[in-house]
Amino acid sequence: MHKLGKVLVAGLAVAVFGGTAYGYTTLESLDGITREDVIEAPEPGERPADGSLDILLVGRDSRTNQQGEPLDPAMLRELRVGANGDDLTDTLIVLRIPNGQKAVKAFSIPRDSFVAEPGTKDKTKINGIFGHAKFASASEQRKAGKTDKAEIEKVAITAARKATLKAVEDLTGVKIDHFAEVNLQSFYDISNAVGGVEVCLKRDTKDVKSGANFKAGKQTIQGADALAFVRQREDLPRSDLDRVRRQQVFLAGLAKQVLSAGTLANPAKVSDLIDAVKRSVVLDGSWDLLDFVKQMQGVSGGGIAFETIPVVNPDYRYNPKQPTWTAVQVDPAQVRAFAASLIGAQPSTPQTPAGPKVDVVNASGKDGLAARVSDLLVEKGFGKGDTTADTGRRTSVVRFSDASGPAAEIAKLLGGLETQKADSVAAGHVQVVLGQVYKGPGVSAGGGSAGARTDQPITSDDTGCID
Repeated sequence: MHKLGKVLVAGLAVAVFGGTAYGYTTLESLDGITREDVIEAPEPGERPADGSLDILLVGRDSRTNQQGEPLDPAMLRELRVGANGDDLTDTLIVLRIPNGQKAVKAFSIPRDSFVAEPGTKDKTKINGIFGHAKFASASEQRKAGKTDKAEIEKVAITAARKATLKAVEDLTGVKIDHFAEVNLQSFYDISNAVGGVEVCLKRDTKDVKSGANFKAGKQTIQGADALAFVRQREDLPRSDLDRVRRQQVFLAGLAKQVLSAGTLANPAKVSDLIDAVKRSVVLDGSWDLLDFVKQMQGVSGGGIAFETIPVVNPDYRYNPKQPTWTAVQVDPAQVRAFAASLIGAQPSTPQTPAGPKVDVVNASGKDGLAARVSDLLVEKGFGKGDTTADTGRRTSVVRFSDASGPAAEIAKLLGGLETQKADSVAAGHVQVVLGQVYKGPGVSAGGGSAGARTDQPITSDDTGCID
């Protein structure tokens, strides 16, 4: 379950010092941060940079510190968590920093997002990819004859971090430049170090599992209460989607608090903040902190805006009785368009061989449906054909002229549509006709596409009251 608005600690705690000249004198104190070679050199022909510095912030459900040592039982009780955690990445946030700008665009990926698993033909919840890759790496090492437990764990965790990063890149089309990871205790320590963060709730709410117990209205929270605030999923209208909103609100407030004169001018608070970061943050080995500080100079708390990727099922609800299949459905084409729109770029597409061109006819009456389905099929490796509109038609069909193979595959991708041979379809093309009862991928912009988003961006200037 959960977790953690703690995630901004990594990027923000480094950026914290970038807002003032004070950062240059404190940067040396961060030299003790744990480093990990997670970012791999680009392969020849990989998509070029899109004019943005992109950082993946990972919040990991771990009962150990970044040196692999178990957290003290007293601390676990204070955090209101059990001794046994899962190898899950329960918070994933991408920071997009357009070159030459002082505004930071951040977007969250819900932990239950159902995505393709790197290196396999399977799909799974994105928060489970870390554990799957870690287990697979450890098994391979043991089969190869390795017996050193510490070394096996170290190599397996590196593989898990790389797999998580790859899954984020595949989903979003964003080439990640830097990686930062934090654990449970770091969020606890950071929120205490800054003296708490003000949040506002619309109503009283309580959740036994996370330890959340809050009254309506404005309040300042820190430590275990802050962790419970960003972990809570029960008793929220949209479960995990509202938990993501909680994290964004808290992090926006944390950004404002950390970058405020009151924090930066207080040597004790700065010292506590640095100690918390060094204890529990992992950064990629190629991250030049001094260069990053220079880039971040002038960024204020209000210069960080948080959003969430578009989802196909915005009415998602977590079902604790059937957690293995309850998932947030995402459309990679929508997500890529959304991520690109944050910096005014064009969405990237996978470099896969183009299949037959697919023409998409929108006979459903739903605005933008043909374009969304066309983008989805391009994402799957098919050629981009024409998108047109037609008069209303109830059912959907995939038409072909010279071969049924591609048509059958496309029909399956779109939810099991009927296929039909038609001489009117040009050779080398497949035609998809979308009817009024079509319910397959792309049917909804999910309230979060580049043109329509369910929630307004969260910034420290105006977080408002939330559930």
